[in-house]
Amino acid sequence: MALILASASPQRAAILSQIGVSFEVRSAGVQELAQGPPAEVVLENAHRKAVAVASKLACGSPPVLGADTEVVLDGSILGKPADARDAALMLERLAGRRHVVLSGICLAEPVAPGQRPRTRTAASRTVVELRPLERRAIDAYVATGEWRGRAGAYAVQGIGATLVTRIEGDYLGVVGLPVATLIELAPWLAP
Repeated sequence: MALILASASPQRAAILSQIGVSFEVRSAGVQELAQGPPAEVVLENAHRKAVAVASKLACGSPPVLGADTEVVLDGSILGKPADARDAALMLERLAGRRHVVLSGICLAEPVAPGQRPRTRTAASRTVVELRPLERRAIDAYVATGEWRGRAGAYAVQGIGATLVTRIEGDYLGVVGLPVATLIELAPWLAP
């Protein structure tokens, strides 16, 4: 096994499988930051997840990968919508505009008991533009339920792709795991 994924995200697991990385999933179950400087928030959340899992493992266990992805509009994190109304409001704000998707990752190496795991972090920044959306398009997308648990209320890898007109940067970072950044941090994962 190459690493342990500190996330229950099916998207992150699918990306690792897609690139041929062997892994085991261990959900971190940590309290995540929801506010603050966005670049710091994604790195801190990724760090919290990776360290929480790595701290429970024996020295010599595979490294632990933590990740966090946030949608940022006008310098503020949008987060995950609380309900369908909140999802519609987020999509109204994003419609016809460019926003930033930040993905932070952290690799934590399990160490001897009582020691803090050694960590390395990195982040990716992708600019996404949504097309102008009429109310009926927003309502139709919200009705799919795909917005549930999604930062910014859309999933670019699903039906949400129909909302997007342009992506500048790492598409997989928008999905939830920036592979190019991961390989820079852990080149041994590349074939």
